[in-house]
Parts: sequence; structure tokens; C-alpha cells
Amino acid sequence: MIRRLPFSRLAWFTSLLLLLQSLALNWSVVLTWPTWALAICTVLKLRECRRPFDRRLVALLQLLTAGLLAAQLQELLPSILQLISVVAALAGLLGHELGGLHSFRGLVKRTLQLLLAVLPLAVVLFLLVPRISPIWTVDLKMNGVAVTGLSADLDPFSIAELVSVNGSAARMTVEEGAVLPTGGYWRVLVHEQFDGRRWQHSDAYDPPSLSSRGSRSSVEDSQWWVVEPSAIQAVPWDGHSAPVSRDQWVTPEGELVLGGPSRQRRSFRLVSAEVASAWKERPPVAGERQLPADVLPRLTQLGHQFRSLPSDRERLEALERWFRSQPFRYSLKPGAVKDLDVFLFDRQVGFCGHYASAVAALMRSADVPARVVSGYLGGQQVQPIGGSAYLDLRQSDAHAWVEVWLEGSGWQRVDPTLWINRSAGAGGAESARVNGSLLSRGNWWQWLQWQWWGLDLAWVRWWLGFDQSSQRAWLQGLFGPQLRWLGLVGLGLGMMALGLGWGALRLRLGFRRPMDEGLRVLARLGVEPKPGETFLQLCRRAAGAHPDQADLLSAMAAQQQLLSHAPLGELQRQQVLRRLRHIRRSLVSRS
Repeated sequence: MIRRLPFSRLAWFTSLLLLLQSLALNWSVVLTWPTWALAICTVLKLRECRRPFDRRLVALLQLLTAGLLAAQLQELLPSILQLISVVAALAGLLGHELGGLHSFRGLVKRTLQLLLAVLPLAVVLFLLVPRISPIWTVDLKMNGVAVTGLSADLDPFSIAELVSVNGSAARMTVEEGAVLPTGGYWRVLVHEQFDGRRWQHSDAYDPPSLSSRGSRSSVEDSQWWVVEPSAIQAVPWDGHSAPVSRDQWVTPEGELVLGGPSRQRRSFRLVSAEVASAWKERPPVAGERQLPADVLPRLTQLGHQFRSLPSDRERLEALERWFRSQPFRYSLKPGAVKDLDVFLFDRQVGFCGHYASAVAALMRSADVPARVVSGYLGGQQVQPIGGSAYLDLRQSDAHAWVEVWLEGSGWQRVDPTLWINRSAGAGGAESARVNGSLLSRGNWWQWLQWQWWGLDLAWVRWWLGFDQSSQRAWLQGLFGPQLRWLGLVGLGLGMMALGLGWGALRLRLGFRRPMDEGLRVLARLGVEPKPGETFLQLCRRAAGAHPDQADLLSAMAAQQQLLSHAPLGELQRQQVLRRLRHIRRSLVSRS
């Protein structure tokens, strides 16, 4: 028996699927609000759906909601769900427009044929229409929205126990054949202001002028990144690669900033470029030298002892010797600590935040500019069954280190956790590697997650990676100096693609309703339907007016009855449609 799925069931399935996807949206992003409003309006309209116009409106609202979701959720799984939503919405609409003549399988088949017909136009628009940066993706200031990750304030003394969160922070893959870096320092934030206890990041993320940003299109030595939602716009990077999009830039302090909302997943691409390391040569500002007076007397006294050394490099080496001579220990449970004086000279137990904070303060006390940098250390290489290997950064890879200004060398990285007793651990990255190894041995769910993330990264690289800069480079290579003709070429190809799709629908896919075709044939015979008249009655009236074609008209009515009411299988239905087409051609040839 043929199984027909009514419009209401398909429409409700589509709406529930759209609402399910909307749960993944972040309320701090402006576009979330109209998306939810549209999804709710669709459900309310579906409840009172009575007329054909209402059903068409519901399908249109569902397609608009899917489009808004696609603008915000661009990962692999949401993209698959969005495609299913579009297919279900179109299938429900086609089922209504075709009068329920198709089974669910037949509706899905014809919906896919419709999508294939518009595919040429979609490809032309995707490749040739210049992309613009979205103007609606901005963050709202919502204190109730919590996200995991690094913070602009670094206050290790307020943490009695550092809980290792194994959630995902970022993933990165490189060009085929390139070496995947696994032991790097991935800088995110620079904390330059110190009040005696906390290190704060206070620089505004004001984008530089377009002329100073530049645009790079080379894909050699590229890195593709996917970063999970966070409270900050800065993202992990290696400190020397360069962004390729105009809405991404490197700050004078050496932070990589992405435009747009930070509280949703972001993806970006970096390429090798020496100019990206210019931040290392930027001279220190006043805030990177200051140390609050009369707050840490013992730390200040120790730092002043190093001032007698002639160079900043010698002062740093002297500080390292002093640290290595002390019985410092690394611990994720340091307990409550009052301030840096107590930590340095009494407790001498802490994690990377304690050591980075202490060394930066001591360097400033020794009249050497210093600042604290927070980011990630290391990461784990994951090799999916299919696809390229990628670097997995977890929240437990979070790390803090110091940058000091050395005359003639610029800003140099110093990691104080390498100076201390390593028996208790070497930082967040080591903890993450232990967690990763345990998970890889016993947790099949983690293994499946790694495989899926590999597919997701491939999606980002090959599909979402075609951004503004990639499109610009592709068009420049395609048109060269004749780029001014892009508009005319795009218009011409678009019209050709539209005509190709329309012709395929009319000539090959058979989207006309069989009854409409029959009414068109009867109109050629001069017989028009009357109000309330069935197709069978219309054919009988036409047979009375044209007795020489009565057999064909009766046969057409009978086949139409079978098509509308009989429980036909797909093969039987195709046979009836072929007989109908043959009968109509015979009637047209005799008229």
C-alpha cells in the first residue's frame, strides 16, 4: 500500500526540528531573537492552518527560519539538520500542492529533484557573488550568559583548587603534508595591568584601519581553526602567523582578534607571514612597567636586589637562578594564599598562574618591563580514521606564562613553571595529556567525538574556508585584470542556471499535476469546468460534446481516478502516469 504523509505531519516535524536547532543558539547574539520569534510564529500559524495560503505561508516561514539558523550555526551537524529541515518543508509543501498523489518516498524524491534543479543557480551565486561581512552578528551584554574559557582577569589567589575542565577549547588542522605543531604556546590574552593581586586585560578591541590590516590570499602553510564560544574576542594563535580576512587583526600587544560575536563557535584561517610578528618589536608602555607601591614589600625588596646587574638579560638570569634554588612545587590544589609575598617566601606552592604572576611582578620590580600572557600549551594530536590529523586543545590545556622586554630582542617568552619542581606536574597541558591518554584507552564516546570533529574540521576547511579572501583570490585568478566584467558574467551565468533548472523541472521531472494537464487538454477541446463539477463529470460532458473521442476521455477519467484514490505502489503509479500521458497526447493529436 502507498503511504501518504499529510502536510500537517511533515510541517510539525519540520517545526520541531527547527526548534531543536534553535536551542543551540546563544541569547547574547542579536540574530538569535528574530530566529526564535520566527520559529514560534511558525508553530502558532501551523496550529490554525486551514487554507492553502496558510500552508504555503508556513512552508515559507520554515524556510526563512532554516536560513537564519544557517547564518549562525555553520558546523557540520547543524548543516545536516538544516538540510533535513529544508527537504521536509519543501516535501510538505509539494505534498499539499500535488494533492497527496505521492507517497512519502515519492515526495522526498521530487523534493531532492527540485533542490538539484536549483543547484546550478546556487553554485553560481556561491562562487561569483562577492561576500560581505555580516552586520547583524554582534554580542549583547548579557551577564546571565556563561561560557567556559579564559578570562580577561587573572587572579590565581582567589582559586583554592584548580578544577581541570576537559571541555573542548579549539581545534586546528594544517595543509596536507605539513607538520602539525603539538608542543606550542598558543597565546590568547595579554594582561598588562597589575594592582598587587590581579592581572587585568583592559585594551579595547578597536579594529585598525583597512589600509593597515592588509589582505593575504596565499594558502601555503595555512592553519584552519575552529574555536568554541568564549567571553572574549581574542582567539588562540602561534604569535607569528597572519589572518587572511579583513575582520580579523593582530593587536599591538600580540592578540589575534576576530570580529563578530564571541559567544558562538568561530572559524578562521591563518597563513605564514613575518609581518604578523611586529608586536614583538613594539616598545613597552607605561602600564607594562608599573608596580603598585607599598603592597608587596618582600617581593619589591628582592626585585630591587637585581637592579644592580647591568643588563635586563642578566637580571632575568639571576631571577631564574633564585627560583631554581627555592623548593617551589607545582600543585593544582595550592590552598588559599593571601598575596605574592606569602606565595614566594612562605607557601611556595602553586600552579602556572601563581608563578607567572610572581615572575612578572619581580621583573617589574627589577626595572624590566613584563606582562602576563594567558593561553594554551601543547594540545593533543588526533588522527581520525579518514581525513587529516588535527590538534585538539582542551580547556585543561590553559596555561599562563610571562613576556619580558629585553633590549635588542623585543618581547621574549619566559615560562616560570619550567624552573620549578616537576614532580607534581608541569602545567595544564600535562594534565590534559594525562586525561587524553586515559580517555583514548577507555572511553569509546571520546573516540567517536574525535572522529566526528575530524569530519567537522574538514567541513570548515573545504566549505566554510571559502571566505572573502579565498573568493577574492579565486576571482582574481579567474578574471585577472578583467574583474570589472564580473557583474555581467555573474548575471549571464545566473540566468543560464535559472533557465536550466526551470527547463529540467518542466521537461524531465514532471512537476505538473496530472489533473492540471488533463484540464489543459479539455480546454483545447472547448470544455471548461463548472463550479462543483468533478473531473469524472467533466470528462463525461466532454465525451457528449465529442463522441468520436469518448473512449479516450473515459480512459483518461478512469486513469485519473486510479491515480487519485487507488492504493498504488510507486511502480504502479508510474505505469498509470505513462498511460495518462499517452492518452493526453492522443487527444491533443485529434483535436
